Amino acid sequence: RNVLPGYEDILYYLWKEGNLPENVDVMDSKLEDPLERKRLRKIFEQGLDKVVGYTIPLAWDTLAERWVSSTWKFRREHMYLIPGDSPMGYRLPLDSLLWQKKSEKQQIFESDPFADKAGLPNYVGGRYTRLTSADSNEHDSYPPQAAADNYKPEELDDENLFVRTALCVEVRDGHLHIFLPPVNQLDHWVDLLAHIETCAEELQQPVILEGYPAPHDHRLKRFSVTPDPGVIEVNIHPSDNWQELVDNTEILYEEARQSRLGTEKFMLDGRHTGTGGGNHVTLGGPSPADSPMLRKPQVLASLIRYWQNHPSLSYLFSGMFVGPTSQAPRVDEGRDDSLYELEIALGQLPAHDSNSPWLIDRILRNHLVDLTGNTHRSEFCIDKLYSPDSASGRLGIVEFRGFEMPPHPRMAMVQNLLLRSLVSRFWEVPYEEQLVHWGTELHDRFMLPHYVGRDIQDVVGDLRKWGYAFDAQWLDAFHEFRFPHYGRINIDDIEIDLQFAIEPWDVLGEEATAQGTARYVDSSVERLQVKVNGMTNPRHLVTCNGRRLPLRNTGTRGEYVAGVRYKAWAPHSALHPTIPVHAPLVFDLIDLWNRRSIGGCTYHVEHPGGRNTDVLPINANAAESRRLARFWQHGHSQGEVTIPDEEPAGDFPYTLDLRY
Repeated sequence: RNVLPGYEDILYYLWKEGNLPENVDVMDSKLEDPLERKRLRKIFEQGLDKVVGYTIPLAWDTLAERWVSSTWKFRREHMYLIPGDSPMGYRLPLDSLLWQKKSEKQQIFESDPFADKAGLPNYVGGRYTRLTSADSNEHDSYPPQAAADNYKPEELDDENLFVRTALCVEVRDGHLHIFLPPVNQLDHWVDLLAHIETCAEELQQPVILEGYPAPHDHRLKRFSVTPDPGVIEVNIHPSDNWQELVDNTEILYEEARQSRLGTEKFMLDGRHTGTGGGNHVTLGGPSPADSPMLRKPQVLASLIRYWQNHPSLSYLFSGMFVGPTSQAPRVDEGRDDSLYELEIALGQLPAHDSNSPWLIDRILRNHLVDLTGNTHRSEFCIDKLYSPDSASGRLGIVEFRGFEMPPHPRMAMVQNLLLRSLVSRFWEVPYEEQLVHWGTELHDRFMLPHYVGRDIQDVVGDLRKWGYAFDAQWLDAFHEFRFPHYGRINIDDIEIDLQFAIEPWDVLGEEATAQGTARYVDSSVERLQVKVNGMTNPRHLVTCNGRRLPLRNTGTRGEYVAGVRYKAWAPHSALHPTIPVHAPLVFDLIDLWNRRSIGGCTYHVEHPGGRNTDVLPINANAAESRRLARFWQHGHSQGEVTIPDEEPAGDFPYTLDLRY
């Protein structure tokens, strides 16, 4: 037929042929969805009686040490796949097979990563699975010819295991796809791949492997590319030495560039920032049992203490979204008593080498979490250190999630070098300083680039004192990238510099949207830093929109710094919806002796001429032009001014909040 029949006929026909469950609602056809119509058209074009692919039940019998199979029988004689567009291996009607008690069903247990593992078999299996060692003979083939001639899966009798895992073969989009079944031992997985590649090479038939991945095993290196919302997540294999890490990182950046992918972007206002993707660093050992975090729990304890004592390590390398509800909150963000409990927990860790790897997970698991108790969303994630939940969680790995992807591979290497230097130091000498209760100072003082830079200099000083020749200039690129300058102006001998500062966005209450329930963040609030050089304190002061800045001396004569929080724009949902926008920000340098503004500047959140666009800048030059247009070296108040009162210090003495 040239047109599709009515949806009632379609649904009835699909149900009759076994392609729909019996409890389908014919009135809920979803045919208004173009994707659903496309799927139904594809089903009818290929024919409901067409064979999609072939399946062989397959499993490894650990007792007989061989591959085994069994017969699948269905009530309707034929095997009808569950409706969908996924590979057939994901749509097998396993519930329609022979009924068994749960205790009698085939079980797939993950291998213990701490179990002793011998070397992989010394053979060459096909063209790509080439596994050799020092004592292997490259001319040996697998499987041996004598064994291959007599090799066939063993048919199980009724008294043995009924196999529910299967290998599937289907042709899709002109390619032959082979769906691998779940296997719990790497040796068996490699053995299966060797047979597939041997057969494919003999038949000269290219194949695409899909299905269940290889089991976790430290003898196998992994490389994966996964699509995430807005970014592509690439997990590269572990590196055994520094040079290998450098090579892997540079190759990754170059391959991404040639694929027209980048690790940086420009926002609508021209600000240069990261993509939001994480440059998460994972540290472990050649095998889970060799992990330094498990062998010496004080290494992880020292890193936690040192990170908490130096907030710059959390904020200099992070992305735009920081705070207790971010992807990598600090241990002291969100709960007032978290440090008290964490101090108790750190005191319970073994002081020396430990033969009890589970202790570090049991002691720290409930402290390295976010506000909701999520163990993954933490600055120090130990989900894969020694988790009791699964064997894949006992890999001896600690994930450092507070690093955003920097725009250049050398910046990524500086991050790794800093972290490796600290691990090396704490392996020899643990860091045992007490935790600091920063309180509101954490989201006040350390949101300003001046104090972040001062704190990271202390970190560099510690490394040099401990014997590591770490150069502070290596971090200048991070400081400029994280805290870009808006503009500066000289008034006589006084310089006023405006610079981006960090603003932790609050998560708002739940709201119903067309796509479901959503929680927005209050991105309408921004913060900047004002630094003044050459100012005479009794004579001069600086105001923003007529309010006095809480300038604090930096320790350098004539140098003062303060922060300004303001509402930059008015979205439909905000923490304070009735507070108007404060932009533009007008800064005045006031001479108290003459009660006049002797100069100033103006900062616009958007283009002052109204040339705002919803198109992102195409390159760095376009972004720079947008940034330059938003800063004016004029626009300050004229004539005699009213001297504003000094702002009360309150809980945030380093920052003027225009909303308050």
